[in-house]
Amino acid sequence: MATVAADIGFTPIKPNIGSIVHADKQVLLGGHHAAEIYDMLEQRGVLVFPKVGFTDAEHIAFTATLGRFTPDIGGKDVYPISVDKAVNPTADYLKGAFFWHFDGYMSPMPISASLLSSKVLSPPGTGNTEFANTYAAYEALSPEDKARLAGLRVVHTMAHSQLSHTPEPTQAQWDEWRALGRKELPLVWTHQSGRRSLVLGNAAAGILGMDPADLLVRLRNLATSPEFTYSHTWQVGDLVMWDNTGTLHRATAYPLDCGRLLHRTKLEGDEPII
Repeated sequence: MATVAADIGFTPIKPNIGSIVHADKQVLLGGHHAAEIYDMLEQRGVLVFPKVGFTDAEHIAFTATLGRFTPDIGGKDVYPISVDKAVNPTADYLKGAFFWHFDGYMSPMPISASLLSSKVLSPPGTGNTEFANTYAAYEALSPEDKARLAGLRVVHTMAHSQLSHTPEPTQAQWDEWRALGRKELPLVWTHQSGRRSLVLGNAAAGILGMDPADLLVRLRNLATSPEFTYSHTWQVGDLVMWDNTGTLHRATAYPLDCGRLLHRTKLEGDEPII
């Protein structure tokens, strides 16, 4: 265990991704270790706070200790991750969450991090949340590959992400998705820190001037290989936080009528993808 103080410690989950945070609820809410927690997040991509059991108010308060809290979809402080439209009226857009993605690719500055708290479990063996470290995947590339990727740009669209689960949309669905626009982003994000990460996900429709799939598929397969991924099996009360600027995520399949429910908060981003 890597310990930074008597009342908090960190244990790596896998060599290239993830750490478990050992601290009680009151220590976390006090905010005294916010800098260490955020530094560890940038290093490890994903942090797990097992069975911390935050209420929504505590979830919001803890998020605010780590950076600039930002409201979620619809201005909600806490967004329900549920495919039940009675719980979440925007549930249709969560169908894309079963495929690798990152959040906020259409925004001027994507959110820096998300925090999920588990409320209702899906049946055993289903409904994990998986994460892939795109910093580590980039660093694993050969110098020749890194040179090849420099300067390449990719078109990202909501329409492409929705096609992953609805390959034959109605005209109304297609028009709705297309109205959300498109964004050209670099394939490699050079961060303010000097580190670089791959910009991938199911919204990536193709690389400008190249075959639309070949290189994106190869890079996605690299980034989501076991070496760079972590699959979290939820317990009620778990909190999981991830670095949205260098980590892909997805949910594994679960019965859509099982009531699975997670609550999400977000931290505002502070750098554009360049």
